Amino acid sequence: MDMRALVGRNFARLRQEKGLTQEEVESLLGFSQQYLSDLERGKRNPTIVTLYELAQALGVSHIDLVRIEEPNR
Repeated sequence: MDMRALVGRNFARLRQEKGLTQEEVESLLGFSQQYLSDLERGKRNPTIVTLYELAQALGVSHIDLVRIEEPNR
């Protein structure tokens, strides 16, 4: 399991579910839009602190960013 890709997919999905753009998250946290784009594409390796800050901005638990989604049965 590529954890960078997992975090990126989860972050993108949760961000979109909250109706936020990358630019809006950029204003909330100060991370560049390029960083957020790279994160969503699995090109960044965020620190634990970054995971926590991203989760806080989305109003979710940091665990939600590393959770493996179960396939629908």
